[in-house]
Amino acid sequence: MINSDDLRFFHLIANHSSLAATARALNVTPPTVTQRLQTIEQKLKLKLVDRHARKISLTDEGLLLAERARLILAEMDDLYELLNSQQQEIAGRLKILAPLGFGQEYIAPLVTEFQREYNQLSVELELSDNPDWSSGHAWDIMIYIGELRDSSLKLSVLASNRRFLCASPAYIARYGMPETPADLRRHTCIALRENAEDVTMWRFSATDSDEQQAIRINPKLASNDGRVIKQWALAGAGIIQRSEWDVAAQLKSGELIRLLPDYQLPSADIVALLGTDLRARSARTSKFLQLLKARLAGAPWKN
Repeated sequence: MINSDDLRFFHLIANHSSLAATARALNVTPPTVTQRLQTIEQKLKLKLVDRHARKISLTDEGLLLAERARLILAEMDDLYELLNSQQQEIAGRLKILAPLGFGQEYIAPLVTEFQREYNQLSVELELSDNPDWSSGHAWDIMIYIGELRDSSLKLSVLASNRRFLCASPAYIARYGMPETPADLRRHTCIALRENAEDVTMWRFSATDSDEQQAIRINPKLASNDGRVIKQWALAGAGIIQRSEWDVAAQLKSGELIRLLPDYQLPSADIVALLGTDLRARSARTSKFLQLLKARLAGAPWKN
């Protein structure tokens, strides 16, 4: 039977492109990683990983184990957090990194609330849509939205977050409503350049079938600031792809219209990234993480 250490080890494999990359992350030799993987496969009597020349891919069983491992490890971390952080002193300095717009709207108010409750604590909040991941160790908590590329950090999901395709009523009245993703090629699309993502490749999944489409847009407007592209869309300048947390109010008021509702864009869950596991985590970090989960899990932007 596999144990929690096996789950953490396989979760690390699942989030790296090769066994060699996993070995580098663990600071061990590739044969050590291979041997331990083989031990886990022998325990389960299942093949979990297909090995290729310079990369790996997970088998169906490996994908299932990786997903379940993520959920189980998150639950275990939550349990440890509740058991171990109750009576520790909340003091010292807490360093937080968050996306610019989301940080201003939702994280900054929680920071002031948290500091007022624990007045022996000082908090440093940095807001950036282009964080320097090489200095990730400098932060206690990093709030992240989008495609996660650095998987060596501990992850805790704070809230689900869908992405929507939107445009203003004025734009639709002038240029018409796209009916399929392919129609976007003849529309004016606006790109948000953030997190080193391929922002001109928009990927869609049909809600009622297994159909998937990837459309390469040629943006007439682009910015690295989400507030700017939303203002452009509100002014009727084009179509944007934006997180639900940012456009929920405008969709509700009718200032923006959701396009292609029969298709889904890749979700971009709001997560907290932490550089240490729970046993080495400070009480101030654990307590602020609890506050984040309590306030954001209900997706306040939907209210």
